[in-house]
Amino acid sequence: MNGVSLGDLVARFGGEILGNPDVIVSRIATLDAALPGDLAFLSNPKYRAQLATTKASAVIVAPSIDDCPVSVIVTKNPYLYFARVSQWMNPMPPVEGCIHPSAVVEGVVDASAHVSAHSYIGPGATIGAGASVGPNCSVLAGARVGPGTRLRAGVTIYENCIVGENCLIHAGAVIGSDGFGFARDADASWVKIPQVGRVVIGDNVEIGACTSIDRGALSDTVIADGVKLDNQIQIAHNVTIGEHTAIAGCVGIAGSTTIGQRCTVGGAAMVIGHLTVGDDVNVASGTHIAKSIASPGLYSGAVPFMAHGQWLKNFSHIRHLEAMSEKLREMEKRLSAMEKVNE
Repeated sequence: MNGVSLGDLVARFGGEILGNPDVIVSRIATLDAALPGDLAFLSNPKYRAQLATTKASAVIVAPSIDDCPVSVIVTKNPYLYFARVSQWMNPMPPVEGCIHPSAVVEGVVDASAHVSAHSYIGPGATIGAGASVGPNCSVLAGARVGPGTRLRAGVTIYENCIVGENCLIHAGAVIGSDGFGFARDADASWVKIPQVGRVVIGDNVEIGACTSIDRGALSDTVIADGVKLDNQIQIAHNVTIGEHTAIAGCVGIAGSTTIGQRCTVGGAAMVIGHLTVGDDVNVASGTHIAKSIASPGLYSGAVPFMAHGQWLKNFSHIRHLEAMSEKLREMEKRLSAMEKVNE
């Protein structure tokens, strides 16, 4: 985009200017990589020393920062301000309504939607106004893609699944694959349980590359409005994820688990099935969630792999460590008192 003055940015996004409001910026950059004409931001205090040497024309800072050598925009949340400015400076390209000649369309595509080369829209499927279907996508029978939603290359939406408005689904994601449902027969073979539910995705959801969301076995798998999912996540059948929850890469969520609203789950965390995680819970990276969580807060921890019986035995000891510690402290006090008596 062409350059914009700090004054114009503050008029649009708020904040306070300290310095020259006529400074022109045309790009967002990090403090260490910024050049003249760039707008940098400081959101993490550990990078504060870079303020002294930045070549940026201006910096977005918090009210506590008072030693920047260039003009600044002061705001309570510099990272959020950066996100909004960056989104405005780097808009997604507009959708041009057309269907590529190599696409196969058996469903209904709104005239303002775009379907790219070699994509397939199955019978009864619908593509909403202003939506975009990237190359080599499959939107199978009865599926719905809402207005303004964008599917990147190679996305697959299985039968009857629903994707809401203004979503972004990245390359290779699979929505509505069969849940992992099998019953074991007497001869140890596995009998498949048909997965007849759907995946229902709300509005303003982002789903990362190669993430898989399984359809429900009987009822639906539900991803609520505003959820953000990173790359290579596995969400099993009948999971429900509440509004505005964000989940980082390589997380696995087993079947029939409910994750509440406004939660965060760090990378490579694992959540076993049939649990309930309440609202405003934050799970640290690599954490193994093996029981339901009712109270908001930060949860973390993992245990090393071992034989199951040994793990149960050791864990029973861990549960009593605090009580054991109290007993040891009492014994130390008594021993100290005895030593004083014998002196």
